[in-house]
Amino acid sequence: MIALDETDRALIRALAKDATASAGALGRALGLSQPACWRRIKRLREAGVFRGARLDVDAQALGFGVTVFLGVKLATKGRVSLEDFERAVTAIPEVQTVEHVLGLYDYRLRVVARDIPDFERVLRRRVMTLPGVGNVEANVLLSEERRPGPLG
Repeated sequence: MIALDETDRALIRALAKDATASAGALGRALGLSQPACWRRIKRLREAGVFRGARLDVDAQALGFGVTVFLGVKLATKGRVSLEDFERAVTAIPEVQTVEHVLGLYDYRLRVVARDIPDFERVLRRRVMTLPGVGNVEANVLLSEERRPGPLG
């Protein structure tokens, strides 16, 4: 684990808000020169603090008006490997995230669809035909708010 000072934490918070911000702009906001800010970013990246930059796409703007969280319980542990399920489920374009979890279900999926009939099609034709799928529980997302993480 890398030692972080308050400037590092402020830099991480700033990059979490806008990963496209330049080292010059970040440096000005934090009272650092551009080279000093760049060295800190480089050190944090090399230490593995940053796993990458992501684009936050608005699914609704692309025509996907429904988000559903699926809890998936595998029916045939042993006959179908977890890797087989994971490989198959990650090939479904409507599945945004696949989380292997401990609890009532084995996996939690975030699925986007254009509308409820489209979601039903994805569920019946793609999700329910995956290797080893047993019980599936769906929760439709009503609203979502971003909350700051532990550094927020």
